[in-house]
Amino acid sequence: MTFLGTDASADLNADFDGDFHNVEAPFELFSFRNLVNFLLGFGWTGVAFYGKINKVILVIAAFLVGLIFVGIFFFIIKQILKLQEDNTFNLKNAVGKTAQVYINIPAHRLGSGKVQLSINGSFHELEAFSEDAEKINSGETVRIVRIENQVLFVEK
Repeated sequence: MTFLGTDASADLNADFDGDFHNVEAPFELFSFRNLVNFLLGFGWTGVAFYGKINKVILVIAAFLVGLIFVGIFFFIIKQILKLQEDNTFNLKNAVGKTAQVYINIPAHRLGSGKVQLSINGSFHELEAFSEDAEKINSGETVRIVRIENQVLFVEK
């Protein structure tokens, strides 16, 4: 009935309230894709060895090969997921990095300036305060010392 697109309810009124929004599983055990993988291994084994071995042993072997196909699929997906990379911008990654002053930064936190910073291959222009006793001019290189409330504190 799934392949034909029909629906059979048999007057079943099931009400389920679950919160699956925070589940971060890359794959599910009972899915259509895993069913297809299982049936692929099961079917190939059945066709390949039909009439050559006892039918009970054939069904058990086909079942095991189907499970192995699902296991191989899980292994391949797990290996592929290791290749992913998280390039989201996180300001905490800026501590200790160098940046170039874009707008002059006054001395002793008397005002803010701006710096240009490259993190994960993207440039960001961020507000910065100086920890030094002297003004930092535009074009100079600074090191980010700490971060408070989305504001950088820098020194020459």
